[in-house]
Amino acid sequence: MADVLTGTALEVDTPASIFNCPNCTHWLAPGTLACPECQTIIYSDHLRTIALAATADETAGKWQEARENWKQALLWLPDGTKQYAAVEQRIALIDTRLRAAQDTKSKWMKRLGPLAPIAVFLSKAKWLLILLSKAKFLLSFLGYFALYWALFGWKFALGFTGGILIHEMGHFVAAQRRGLKVDLPVFVPGLGAYVRWYTDAMGTSMEDRAAISLAGPAFGLGFAALCGAIALGMGETQAHPGLFSALANVGAWLNLVNLAPVWIFDGQKAMAAMNRMQRWLALATTLIFFGMLHEIVFLLVGVGIVWRLFKDDGAERPHTKTLVQYVLLLFFLGAMIYLFPDPMRRRF
Repeated sequence: MADVLTGTALEVDTPASIFNCPNCTHWLAPGTLACPECQTIIYSDHLRTIALAATADETAGKWQEARENWKQALLWLPDGTKQYAAVEQRIALIDTRLRAAQDTKSKWMKRLGPLAPIAVFLSKAKWLLILLSKAKFLLSFLGYFALYWALFGWKFALGFTGGILIHEMGHFVAAQRRGLKVDLPVFVPGLGAYVRWYTDAMGTSMEDRAAISLAGPAFGLGFAALCGAIALGMGETQAHPGLFSALANVGAWLNLVNLAPVWIFDGQKAMAAMNRMQRWLALATTLIFFGMLHEIVFLLVGVGIVWRLFKDDGAERPHTKTLVQYVLLLFFLGAMIYLFPDPMRRRF
């Protein structure tokens, strides 16, 4: 999905009429919702958009908005189908929840008596809840910054921590753009950071999982490129490196390491979306870059790819877009390391 779902009743344009079944191409009369030949639900893409919004509302606890979205879904489902019945059951469950919440609220209002207006005011103080929800992010960010300040000084610590934040916000933005619930980043001093995101009720495709994972290194590449541009503008050179050339190198190196398809690194989900042939292509590309640049980080990524080649967890169909994104990130991050090398590290 191109837009962020905000948790309100969905406003979408009516889809264009379909006159041929997407599955069997059978001709359809105007207003047909299910193919009479193969029983395919005709407007499944439109229904998926509505279902994503309704699920996001449920996750956010916005039950009235979720109910309205599910009611819209009924308009595009044939009456009497199991999908229609499932949506009706979903609406009935929401109605039960809304009635229970209203009954509970009424009981508490009666018990509180004259204090009821104060309770209503406090219940609507959403700013307090928002502040508490962001406390973990703020405290972990400050702890992470403090550690690297003590080790390398505040200037490098601020740039380094900012680069990690930009990387994690890549995951955050990519997940939100797909209508998924996602938490703010949490920093683990000395290790890194992570963003927790949640799949929707209809599942998240391998390609979307890969795109969310690769969005982190893509944003990290942007950070490294910005630092590199500032370094060049300030006259920093390979012979006389400075703060921004160091940040460009470290940012590119860390994001390149994250492309290793192992453990909790971003390359793990990207590699899951590739079939065996694409994994061989990714390995060949990595080894070519290692031979050209002599950077050991490419060898580390290549070892991870070799390990995944022996695992029977490849995608059933090739995801060319994922492979292209992966290879481009390898190339441009490698180029940043080549342009802004670490003077303390030897190449092989």
